[in-house]
Amino acid sequence: MNKVAAFIKKYWITFCIFAGLVFLYIIVTEKELVNPYLFPSTDAIKKAFADSKDMMMGNMLASFKLLLPSIIVSLIIALLLGTIMGMNRRIREVLHPVIYAFSVIPSILLSPFVLLLAPDLFTASVFLIVYNIVWATLFATITGIMTIDKRYLDKAATLELRGFKLLTKVILPAASPSILAGFVNSLRSSFVMLVYAEMYGAGEGMGYFVKKYAELGIFANTWVGFVFMVIVLVIVMQLFELLKKYLLKWTMD
Repeated sequence: MNKVAAFIKKYWITFCIFAGLVFLYIIVTEKELVNPYLFPSTDAIKKAFADSKDMMMGNMLASFKLLLPSIIVSLIIALLLGTIMGMNRRIREVLHPVIYAFSVIPSILLSPFVLLLAPDLFTASVFLIVYNIVWATLFATITGIMTIDKRYLDKAATLELRGFKLLTKVILPAASPSILAGFVNSLRSSFVMLVYAEMYGAGEGMGYFVKKYAELGIFANTWVGFVFMVIVLVIVMQLFELLKKYLLKWTMD
């Protein structure tokens, strides 16, 4: 009961803001202050949700089948390369300008080449998502390792920690606040690129659902897909925040 009360106390203003937005939408659509074709009534949106809920769940699963491998691959690349560059000054000086040059190229500009060169659409979509989201975690890993308090390393040397044990027991845990902060930004970006990949090349997924009904001019379904996608994103981000809080429970709040 205490947890419920604490949750309500923490988020009641947030709930009021969302409720206000919903109420505002109801008012402007009922008063026909906006184009009713583009902004259908809430009754029409409710009906569209009831009619397409099974389809949306299938599209959500399709999106996660594309998103999860992309996140895992980007995380592996960022941690491996970021750790090497963070721990070795010479490698960092050589590679950092090259990586920075590639990181400023929008992945959307590469999409025509990737779609033509990739063996299939799934591989192309994974590549574009990985390319779009790997940089934030990579730079955060490099920065986190570079800025580790020297006292941690001195104590590790006193305990004669070396190699893999030094990496897993001292370096990565000490850099984890920075790494996880970068990964949060990557996670947000991953949804942006996921929607782009699905809207312009996939035959299923949450982005495809929105694009399909927007092209058909069925905007009640388009709004359903949009709201559903936002809800999924918020849930995913909140779950990760809980995981982040658990992993960083040793830090100051």
